[in-house]
Amino acid sequence: QVQLVDSGGGLVQAGDSLRLSCAASGRSFTHYTMGWFRQGFGKEREFVAVMRWNGADTQYAESVKGRFTISRDNAKNTVTLQMNSLQPEDTAVYYCVGRWGYSSDYRSADVYNYWGQGTQVTVSS
Repeated sequence: QVQLVDSGGGLVQAGDSLRLSCAASGRSFTHYTMGWFRQGFGKEREFVAVMRWNGADTQYAESVKGRFTISRDNAKNTVTLQMNSLQPEDTAVYYCVGRWGYSSDYRSADVYNYWGQGTQVTVSS
C-alpha cells in the first residue's frame, strides 16, 4: 500500500505561481507511475500531468502544457507540480495519483489505485 499526502495549494492571483507537493509513504514508489488530476467545482475530474517511474514519458494536458512541470524525487518519495502563469480556469482541487507500472490509458482516473486527499488551488482574476 502507498499513502499519498498532497500539499501546497492556496489562493493566488492570475499570473502567479504555486508549487504542489505529494509525499508518498508506505513503500518505495520507485516503480510507480505518478501524476496529478484536478477537479473544479461542478466539473468532472480531469488529467493534468503524469510521469513514469524513471522520469520518462512525461505527459501534460493541453490546457497546462508549457505552464506546468511535473517532477519527482524517488529517493525522497516525492512528486511535485510546478504551476506557473496560473489562470482562473486552473482553480480546482488538485490530487496526486499513483499506480504500479505504466498504463497507456494514463489520462483516465480509473487506472490509478492511489489518491491523495487533494489540495485546493484558487486563482483570482
